[in-house]
Amino acid sequence: MIPDLLYSGTVIPAHPLALDPDRKLDERRQRRLTRYYIASGVGGVAVGVHTTQFAIRDPKVGLYETVLRLAAEEIEAAQLERPFIKVAGLCGPTAQAVEEAKTALKYGYHIGLLSLGGLNHLSEGELIAHVRTVSEIIPIFGFYLQPSVGGRILSYHFWEQLVEIPGVKAIKTAPFNRYQTLDVVRAVCHSSRCNDIALYTGNDDNIVADLLTSYRFMVDGREVIKRFAGGLLGHWSVWTGKVVPLFDRIKKCILEDYSGAGKLLEEGIAVTDMNAALFDPSHAFHGSIAGIHEVLRRQGLLEGIWCLDEAETLSPGQLEEIDRVIAAYPQLTDDDFISAFLEKEKNIVNA
Repeated sequence: MIPDLLYSGTVIPAHPLALDPDRKLDERRQRRLTRYYIASGVGGVAVGVHTTQFAIRDPKVGLYETVLRLAAEEIEAAQLERPFIKVAGLCGPTAQAVEEAKTALKYGYHIGLLSLGGLNHLSEGELIAHVRTVSEIIPIFGFYLQPSVGGRILSYHFWEQLVEIPGVKAIKTAPFNRYQTLDVVRAVCHSSRCNDIALYTGNDDNIVADLLTSYRFMVDGREVIKRFAGGLLGHWSVWTGKVVPLFDRIKKCILEDYSGAGKLLEEGIAVTDMNAALFDPSHAFHGSIAGIHEVLRRQGLLEGIWCLDEAETLSPGQLEEIDRVIAAYPQLTDDDFISAFLEKEKNIVNA
């Protein structure tokens, strides 16, 4: 059932990290965030990824296993009658990524999102060997990370090789760049494993258009068509109660021969505008995690916007930008949903 959901497509938010004023884990709010995503109707969560903050792996912090465990416990406690994909973020040198993969398996995670960030000293061939080794431990979600936040530009030849690795089951394409996104999709379409790999958009600046677009290539005299099945996105960690209905509308639009696509593309511009306020591209994405935290703080899901790194905070003018987009696009926010969710949570606690 999990592979079927992965390939048919779903909403997977990147899970943030709830901290208290001392920048220590706020377990109560961390668990509640997971319950919020489940209540929103998403098809999975990604934990231990960039939005969860890579510093959770610092030996002085030591939260990587903890956050994976907490999310897994909440998912199990929910007793869902539908499939739910647990994605674990994996990173670092091969030995580290392998150990993280083993930890993910320990808590029942289905697939690992393997970041190649911090490995820019390796050749593309060495990166392929790295992916192959980790994929022998856990199925892999490939990841094209944008260069501005620690990724690198990878060649078409790299993707040709990566998509032939049997353990690669999906790819998150997040270079925030049309040319580089096209490299990945073209490599998949020309691969012998085209039907075995699910494409997920990680391009938070182009979410709706990515999900609506059909990619068509002639391969050995026949037309191959590929679409992004779903998204694994930091942007989807906020206003999630409105994300799932929007995703469902996109899927319905495609099934109905793109009826209503124009309206959806207009909404896509609004989504991108909101993302710019959250992700802070005008300051090289410095305030991206703090921006997510600020929205969750306003809605009562987080106590503050603290990050593990004290230097990670909102950029000048970012608060005003968040004010602006919330006022401009109330139809894409989910304050009412969260108010009802928090009221239900309160009643459960008091029961």
